[in-house]
Amino acid sequence: MEINGKSIAVEQHGDGDAVVMVHGLGGTSNTWYPQVGPLARFFRVIRPDLEGSGRSPATGALSITSFAADVVAVMDELDISTAHLCGHSMGTIVCQHIAAEHADRVKSLALLGPLADPPEPARQAIRDRAGVARKSGMVPIADTLVEVAISADTRAHYPASAAFVREILMGQDAEGYARTCEALAAATSADLASIRCPTLLITGDEDGVSPPPAVKALSSKIKGSRVAVLPGCGHWTPIEKPAQVNGLILNLYYSFS
Repeated sequence: MEINGKSIAVEQHGDGDAVVMVHGLGGTSNTWYPQVGPLARFFRVIRPDLEGSGRSPATGALSITSFAADVVAVMDELDISTAHLCGHSMGTIVCQHIAAEHADRVKSLALLGPLADPPEPARQAIRDRAGVARKSGMVPIADTLVEVAISADTRAHYPASAAFVREILMGQDAEGYARTCEALAAATSADLASIRCPTLLITGDEDGVSPPPAVKALSSKIKGSRVAVLPGCGHWTPIEKPAQVNGLILNLYYSFS
């Protein structure tokens, strides 16, 4: 689709109430592939590749603000007035900004590996990662993240999931990934007090980016939200624990019936 003067790849499956799924840093629309089948039986599932990721080339500087504007514009282009938003990692920040600034358009939030913004020590590390991408490409980044961002249980017992994460990361355009790193490093929190929709935060007990105590602290700032912690799960929640994630999300959506 041509969205805000740029080419944004968007996949759609199913029919019904809209579910818009927003991936994180290093992800693509395929981060959500394990959720498509169960959700598309009952919902219209929309999965964009954010600018600079996957099949959506980077055309300029990237930011959380530009990502949020593109997601809203995709909804407009598809004539979607309201949707359930589902985000992973950086995508949770994008979803929080949309929910805070366009409350009338968001039915619910499902936030996986969530954070409001990067903690200060992480910001420089993310900028450094942009430099690695530009200098050495995506292979060293993919190898590092498979070791540190995926749980030991996933690596040992579900190696195909680890391979899938590595392939997603290796397939990224290095410059697009670097600009996305810079967008995340500069991210600021949404006005969390303005979020009024039902919100579910899901993290893993081995998630070093969004550890359970930090996710519980985030939940305390979003009125009425609740937290689910998945055992044996790292940061790539939708891929590492798809059955559990699918059940939690469907139960959230069924609560609207």
